[in-house]
Amino acid sequence: MENYDYLVVGSGLFGSTFAYEAAKRGKRIKVIEKRDHIAGNIYTHEVDGIQVHQYGAHIFHTSNKQIWDYIQQFAEFNRYTNSPVANYNGEMFNLPFNMNTFNKLWGVNTPDEALKKIEEQKKKARIVGEPKNLEEQAISLVGTDIYEKLVKGYTEKQWGKKATELPAFIIRRLPVRLTYDNNYFNDLYQGIPIGGYTQIIKKMLDSELIDVETQTDFFENKDQYLSTFPKIIFTGMIDEFFDYRLGELEYRSLKFETDELNMNNYQGNAVINYTDAETPFTRIIEHKHFEFGNGDKNKTIITREYPANWKRGDEPYYPMNDAKNNELYKKYKELANTIPKVLFGGRLGQYRYYDMHQVIHAALTAVSQEFD
Repeated sequence: MENYDYLVVGSGLFGSTFAYEAAKRGKRIKVIEKRDHIAGNIYTHEVDGIQVHQYGAHIFHTSNKQIWDYIQQFAEFNRYTNSPVANYNGEMFNLPFNMNTFNKLWGVNTPDEALKKIEEQKKKARIVGEPKNLEEQAISLVGTDIYEKLVKGYTEKQWGKKATELPAFIIRRLPVRLTYDNNYFNDLYQGIPIGGYTQIIKKMLDSELIDVETQTDFFENKDQYLSTFPKIIFTGMIDEFFDYRLGELEYRSLKFETDELNMNNYQGNAVINYTDAETPFTRIIEHKHFEFGNGDKNKTIITREYPANWKRGDEPYYPMNDAKNNELYKKYKELANTIPKVLFGGRLGQYRYYDMHQVIHAALTAVSQEFD
């Protein structure tokens, strides 16, 4: 262990980007990963010629050309455009909320007609001043009909709380488009790597200066790692690192139920959200549509995604960034600042809901601060 410059805990996008950049600068790195595979939550693997996103749908999108150019060093991307569909008790609606949605719901044809309908419903709901919670924020953006059918049930399932108990900022950037455009993201660049995401991490970690160990839990030898390695990049939960001494941060977990079906096409779209409250899952992913139907023509792979409360021992997928938890994170960050040899990164280490391009940006920022 004395021969290494860095221990990187976690082989996801943050840890692997840091390891890749450190190795380019001649540093020796040990990467440890508690799962039995590399790539963290962006891990994909092939079944029936189909790239399966094991931990949920991952669509790369960014408006930052530097980040787009950076990620394309490691894979060729297709031109996949994220255009999810919402299923509300069998009624199908386009997402993000756009003129196709408004036409289906209200029979309106023009942006002015749609805006008038939304304004009518906002007035009827009598929301005064700044929205106090997610429900008020959503109604002020899209009116009551869309809120009731396409926001309320889905959001309450996703977060495990009533919409009136959730902060308004969660939905402040809800995409609302007065165009007939089903592209969910407004970013300049968007796509999915041909052949899946795992190849990106493999290429990042493919260096004589990087050693990788899977099925290795940092916490089984924490004291030894801390005393032996000169610097540690930690991408796990920041509160777990400190043995939860200030209390537990809240996370949301997910459970995935994946089936192989003897058919070519199950639902006609990569992602369909189930927005009613009664359906226990939030969405069904049909993986072959991420690569335009590639794979076995007699098989398809679907995954149902079930949100779940997190408890110790569960996999944490995203932080609950409400005021209470963000305040607690600040205290953990102050604690982290007292251990300069440990750098905390990624969604869990920095307790932030990052998209993939934001993870890469955060990792490159850490690299710049460390070496430049």
